[in-house]
Amino acid sequence: MSDFYEKVFEVVRQIPVGRVTSYGAIARYLGTAGSSRMVGWAMNLSHHEEIYVPAHRVVNRDGLLTGKVHFGSSDVMQELLENEGVAIENDCVTDFDRLFWDPMKELL
Repeated sequence: MSDFYEKVFEVVRQIPVGRVTSYGAIARYLGTAGSSRMVGWAMNLSHHEEIYVPAHRVVNRDGLLTGKVHFGSSDVMQELLENEGVAIENDCVTDFDRLFWDPMKELL
């Protein structure tokens, strides 16, 4: 299990500032398309990693900030994204399609 989490963390660490990806995109990249929920669990645990994991850049398939409750305050995830230039409205990335970072295309 921890090997899977480490693989997730490695992918998330490569998401560029100002971009976002989804739990499912990470799962597909890792060859485990049905494990989106496990990617989410990894993001919940990432806050305890020694090497920083920018978990705020991982959202659901529609751009919704579903993991925001795991950042200590419900505003932190949005603030982190906005500090990187990502606009959020109603807990959703406003330009999700343009900002979406697909590891299947970006990580060769």
